[in-house]
Amino acid sequence: MIDKVLGDIDADLDNSLSRLFDWLRIPSISTDPAHAGDCRRAAEWIRGDLEAMGFEASVRETSFHPVVLGHLPKPGAPHVLFYGHYDVQPVDPLDQWDAPPFEPSLDEVEPGRKVIRARGACDDKGQVMTFLEACRAWKATEGGIPVGITVLIEGAEENGSKGLPEWLAANKDALKADYALVCDTGMWDRETPLVTTSLRGLVYREIKVRCADRDLHSGSFGGGARNPIHVVAKIIADLHDETGRVTIPGFYEGVRETPADILEQWRSLDLSPEKFLGQVGLNQPAGESDRMLIEQIQSRPTCDANGIVGGYTGIGSKTVIAGEASAKISFRLVGDQDPQKISDAFDAFVAARIPADCSVEITRYGTSRAIQLPFDMPALATAKAALTEEWGREAVMIGAGGSIPIVGDFKSTLGLDTVLIGFGLDDDRVHSPNEKYDLSSFLKGTRSWARILGALGGKTA
Repeated sequence: MIDKVLGDIDADLDNSLSRLFDWLRIPSISTDPAHAGDCRRAAEWIRGDLEAMGFEASVRETSFHPVVLGHLPKPGAPHVLFYGHYDVQPVDPLDQWDAPPFEPSLDEVEPGRKVIRARGACDDKGQVMTFLEACRAWKATEGGIPVGITVLIEGAEENGSKGLPEWLAANKDALKADYALVCDTGMWDRETPLVTTSLRGLVYREIKVRCADRDLHSGSFGGGARNPIHVVAKIIADLHDETGRVTIPGFYEGVRETPADILEQWRSLDLSPEKFLGQVGLNQPAGESDRMLIEQIQSRPTCDANGIVGGYTGIGSKTVIAGEASAKISFRLVGDQDPQKISDAFDAFVAARIPADCSVEITRYGTSRAIQLPFDMPALATAKAALTEEWGREAVMIGAGGSIPIVGDFKSTLGLDTVLIGFGLDDDRVHSPNEKYDLSSFLKGTRSWARILGALGGKTA
């Protein structure tokens, strides 16, 4: 059975690429109001594709760009919610593209390696289509898909999923499932598949410290007047101790220790500083000194200064003591860390370091909780086995260092755990000029989803 499905995927590759290229040609840039019509066109395109496969599909309105909802139930079988997005990032700077970003092409970048080149090729249209093409192959060869499926494709992921959380809350009954599936992540390397088992949460703050009521002449006031740049710099410096640990009281409350057997698996991956940091011109890990690099970047919480501004930053010199200075600070959270508690603790940490004759304004931006799947979750084991069978290498189970806030909404609003599987690569240039998606990622990604759907539905022979 599965061999017939896989054979159909291989034989239909040219048609699959043609469908993907049609979708990629639509410049569905969600952040640019000028492309609102294109976003709707992209939604209508995927609605039509779902209907052609037998889904009951519709375009649903939100407070921003519409979502596409498709249903194909299978009574008595598990039911999954598949999520992806049709919107893409802006293409600037356009002059750095080797070809027009919405004219997709199949390019050979080295002998035996071809890539799909276009904006959205990887993030996320190409990834979405790996799942849909697997569904199409099951329908074509067996007349049906082994599990019931609800498809949710949104149009504002690149704009913070604007309008989607409210839409989820208002449409819970239409989104009932046993768990969710997401294809918007990556592989360990070109030959090794990966199941993402956790996502870090996020707290983002901006602090603005004001001292004097204006910029001051440093010759007249230097040594006497408080310098807000010094105050901000001291706050940032105090956030970590000499071992790399965050010093905010209570920060590590809710951080879980990773099971020993999982740590051993990560250790065997041999992620060296030279390999990971060397690609950006570094070689020394800067996180908690008693943790492996692989822990530092995906399973441990972090604190980073994302920007600092104050005083004169133009060309040449201007000897002033600034009247104000600001910094943007972000925290990546893991386990059961509470974003609200972290926010409150940070505010108190900052307030304690503000001199009596100065003031601070703290702006709170978005927050999201971390997602940690149970390592013994049956769907994870099923997906890992199917990926291992397809790629001929044991699939890696590891967390992602970034955040996908909507996955948190799936848990908090819909009560669903999410299995994250993707086929992107580190060199796919996502959000950059010349975005691409390896042809092997597309083809074997489709074959992988076919195996996963079969395994989830008990049809693996």
